[in-house]
Amino acid sequence: MPQRTPLQPSAPWFRLDVDMADWQAEKPTDLLHWYAQMLLIRRFEEKLLELEKAGLIHGPAHASIGQEAGAVGAISVLGPEDRLNGTHRAHHQVLLKLVSAVTPPEFDILNDDFTPAMDEAIFRFMAEIMGLTPGYCGGRGGSMHMRNAAAGIMGTSAIVGGNPPHAVGYALADKMLGRDHVSVAFFGDGAAQNGATYEAMNIAAAQRTPTIFFIENNLYGVSTRLNEITRETRITSRGAMFAIPAIEVDGMDVVAVHRAMAEARRIIATEGGPVVVEALLYRHFHQSGSRKGSDFGYRAPAEEEEWLARDPVTTAAARLREMGIAGTEDLARIDACVTGRVAAAAAQLTETIPGGNALRIPERLWPDPASRDDGILGDLSELADARVMDHDALATTQTERVKFVTAASETLAAAMERDPRIIVMGEDVHQMRGGVSGFTKGALERWPGRVLPMPIAENGFTGVALGAALNGLRPVVEIMFGDFCFTAADQIAHGLGKVRHMFGSGFPVPLVMRVRVSPHTGYGSQHSADPSALFALFPGWRIVSPATAHDYIGLMNAALRCDDPVLVIEHTELYQREFDVPAGDRDFIIPFGRAHVVRPGTACTVLATSVMVENAVKAASDTGIDAEVIDLRNLDHHGIDWETIGASIDRTGRVIIAEQTARSMSMGALWADGIQSRFFDSLDHEILRVTGGLAAPTVSAVLNRAALASVADIRDALLRITGN
Repeated sequence: MPQRTPLQPSAPWFRLDVDMADWQAEKPTDLLHWYAQMLLIRRFEEKLLELEKAGLIHGPAHASIGQEAGAVGAISVLGPEDRLNGTHRAHHQVLLKLVSAVTPPEFDILNDDFTPAMDEAIFRFMAEIMGLTPGYCGGRGGSMHMRNAAAGIMGTSAIVGGNPPHAVGYALADKMLGRDHVSVAFFGDGAAQNGATYEAMNIAAAQRTPTIFFIENNLYGVSTRLNEITRETRITSRGAMFAIPAIEVDGMDVVAVHRAMAEARRIIATEGGPVVVEALLYRHFHQSGSRKGSDFGYRAPAEEEEWLARDPVTTAAARLREMGIAGTEDLARIDACVTGRVAAAAAQLTETIPGGNALRIPERLWPDPASRDDGILGDLSELADARVMDHDALATTQTERVKFVTAASETLAAAMERDPRIIVMGEDVHQMRGGVSGFTKGALERWPGRVLPMPIAENGFTGVALGAALNGLRPVVEIMFGDFCFTAADQIAHGLGKVRHMFGSGFPVPLVMRVRVSPHTGYGSQHSADPSALFALFPGWRIVSPATAHDYIGLMNAALRCDDPVLVIEHTELYQREFDVPAGDRDFIIPFGRAHVVRPGTACTVLATSVMVENAVKAASDTGIDAEVIDLRNLDHHGIDWETIGASIDRTGRVIIAEQTARSMSMGALWADGIQSRFFDSLDHEILRVTGGLAAPTVSAVLNRAALASVADIRDALLRITGN
């Protein structure tokens, strides 16, 4: 007969409970302070709901009323240098971290007034939620997107499940840079069912990062009850399955949460991270606004009343009275203090409409509409001192013939020698003497500890890289095939593509994403795309596509010094080709925004990318047409070299845009629009676009070749545009 052997998790998995003795073991001053913090959160959010009803908050107000003990208990063990993020419902965590960061160590709520810095934190946070200029993000973030790095708030995310990978990245940076901090990802039961959360937990466990996954299990994702969408409702099980110590705790009890978080920090300090903490708690209102869930029919009034009887603010007040720590007058003074500070903030952000009683927002507090697009990317001042060497310098420089892939490996190794903050992340990057492309060969020989293997979880490790970039590292992320970018689209678009602008800019996001493009290899429709157009949808990215080894060295070095996210497209057809590069020199840059005239000409202008540059030169030679071929090199909104393009069009009057990829994935229409809006009077012919077919390549060699644009396609376009 088969025998069954019970299996146990390989990490501790338990529930932590406290009683009155545990409350009595805490310092009375701490208990009073925690109560005041919960009440501050409560009064702050009640004021937000008033402002929302008055039409003074544009967008949602996801109140956390009922969940205050979770935030206060969690943050009670964090210092200003510890990092956190949250989701769309993060007022309680953010407000408390902001105020705590500037609260004097011996602050006594019964005897001390709030300091100007504490008042400013409340005022600026309320301003941000209202979308106003004094806010921490200048009003761009609002209620759901909040950042203040000085207080350890690295950026909340309105995408459910979007923030846990970032917190793992913060912690990874702290670990690799030798900083003794922890990072906390706050999220709910809904995000606990999201794949990105599992990916983040797995990466955190594999890399042993000092991360705490703090799950606020309030039983509902909007109106969907937890037991309707998962069979295992003990969410701590998610930690257990990744060998992460997991603690379940009563989230309505501030002391219980404090003890659970203290235990999480102890585990990280003695055994390494990460840790999962699940707080069982309840939001008293609907997903957004001040109505109850029962008003919408998805919660029973009896259930709401049962949880209301366990409200963390009222039960804590009763405990303090029972323990003789605070009387009715003391509690009233605390209430009057925090209510007054919240009211004072709101008064600074509103005014009475003349001749009436209604409130409005003073005009002076609104952001300037002209600043709409400011801060999408940085100003590239970080590249000002870098040594430039473009193609025009090669004629007077000693050169050597080097394969594209060798130049790539040597450039990374030289950069890692120069900058210890550079790390590499990706699938198989630590094996096969340099990963699947050989890119990490030099890095593995010298800094194997900075080459981190990742699971097949592109969305997860891209998010981790973003978090690491926000906290001091310069990650290089390798995506094995271009199509795999679409599995990471959330972090590419909502994270990296929007992060600087959304949070008010003014901070670096130094990340390089290397994407291998292999449309010609017969790997079929799911391994053949050039994803540049995906990144171009989000102007927070710089996009470069080197066509030679020299361009690769220069553009990659610029990317590795740049404080913006940079996509580097690598066409594998180029890998084994040899090119002239400066002998022994892998440390120069080619500035962004500078195209390269590969072949001068007068008959027409061909704007080409990647392998189509050489194809265009060959087509011009085959036809005898005096075409000017320009390698765009930069493909993003900010990097197109309109000066060089315009000068060429003034001479030729005709333009061909040549891309190898499928027409549905091409970027030529965007560039054609830019040409027509700038140089229409110089055009003597319609703009022609050379692309592949509509569909992605398939495996058949014949169909694979037919799906991609070729030298013959450029020849046909040259003959057509010149009337031959």
